[in-house]
Amino acid sequence: MSAPFEPGERALLLDRKGRRYLITLKTGGEFHTHVGFVRHDDLIGRPEGVRMDSTGGATFVAVRPGLTDFVLKMPRGAQVVYPKDLAMILVGADIAPGAIVLEAGTGSGALTLALVRAVGERGSVISYEAREDHQAKARANIEAFLGKIPDHLELRLGDVVDGVPETGLDRVVLDLPEPWRVVPVAVAALRAGGIFCSYVPSVPQVAAITEALKAAGFIDVATTETLVRGWHVEGQAVRPDHRMVAHTGFITVARFLGA
Repeated sequence: MSAPFEPGERALLLDRKGRRYLITLKTGGEFHTHVGFVRHDDLIGRPEGVRMDSTGGATFVAVRPGLTDFVLKMPRGAQVVYPKDLAMILVGADIAPGAIVLEAGTGSGALTLALVRAVGERGSVISYEAREDHQAKARANIEAFLGKIPDHLELRLGDVVDGVPETGLDRVVLDLPEPWRVVPVAVAALRAGGIFCSYVPSVPQVAAITEALKAAGFIDVATTETLVRGWHVEGQAVRPDHRMVAHTGFITVARFLGA
């Protein structure tokens, strides 16, 4: 049996139509919908998977949110990197347990969370954010999902373009509007064989970062775009969803051979 829900913890409520509601449990709190409300106290102390009825007779199932649920519903300052792109960044940049990763910018913390989980406690993530308000929002989101800032994550306030003291890094992962300005920093910080990865929304940005990487001697430069289409499956009625998550951004990865 899973551990019981506790005050301060996030819970994801699912209704019969598949709608999802992310709440923060508080003693004495209530979650209100158009079909009545659910008392937080009826959930606190009970195990994951518990079913509850609202005062209006609607049934909800309570589970702990996964990273996808949290990213899509968490408070944000900067725009988040969506789950489909998080997955492709982790695979494309080969983020693995034990890796030492430099990230910029932290934004709302979605990519930071994915990186921290992927490198594990044997690895480390150093994340730069130029804006204090964005860093504060990211810190709150990371603490909300993980319970605290993990020991293998360091949040730094500053512009990564100014340089970093680390060398021998395994990966540099960027969610910045002008990632080409960080290429000289990556050249100085990456180990031979290290991987550079950038995430940008527009074609001109892709062209600029690709040109900068090739000029700096990076090899195996490649850009991808990820489109995800869900499917409606109900009995014999099987069809694509009417809506799909199409363009969000371009992911460019490249390999560094050494200065």
